[in-house]
Amino acid sequence: MVGAVLFVVIFTIDGATREGYRASYYPISAPALGPRGWVQTSNFVLTGLLMIAAAVGTGLALQVIAGPLLLGLFGLSLVASGVFPMDPMRGYPPETPPGRPAVVSRRHQIHDVFGLLVFSSLAAAGIAFALALPFGGWALYSLVTSAAVVILFISFGLAWENDSLSAGTLQRLSIGSGWTWVALICLSLI
Repeated sequence: MVGAVLFVVIFTIDGATREGYRASYYPISAPALGPRGWVQTSNFVLTGLLMIAAAVGTGLALQVIAGPLLLGLFGLSLVASGVFPMDPMRGYPPETPPGRPAVVSRRHQIHDVFGLLVFSSLAAAGIAFALALPFGGWALYSLVTSAAVVILFISFGLAWENDSLSAGTLQRLSIGSGWTWVALICLSLI
């Protein structure tokens, strides 16, 4: 629960204090670049480890396997996304040329794969928890959140590929809906 909240607070404050960083445009991975990159890298790794702990806790509390395993994959993917940062592009960090480079590094490719796993495993975890919970408020909330995470993540991906100025906002909406769900599920099990 703490990891979900801290992740958002840290990337919001860190991004707001970065020269040349526009939260509405750039993804949350971009602050991992540059001299203070360790802040966002640490944010990814710490949050990922806390999500793995949440996976263990939810599995023990609910006595189910699928949802917690997917939540653990979500955490592991966050760790890997931090360890393998994206390439500089589209004018960030400052002094980086505008646009996307013709060729991206292997590190960037790995970051993209784990980024996809972050959002897909989180959405799948929501579905798995919904199926494991008695039909009602939490099950419905889990399904709606999974749909929102997927729709908003796809919207972010399309916006980013089309160099839309709202790409960062769409990613933050996807993160906000998914991370809030994780925090509330954990809170409900305390």
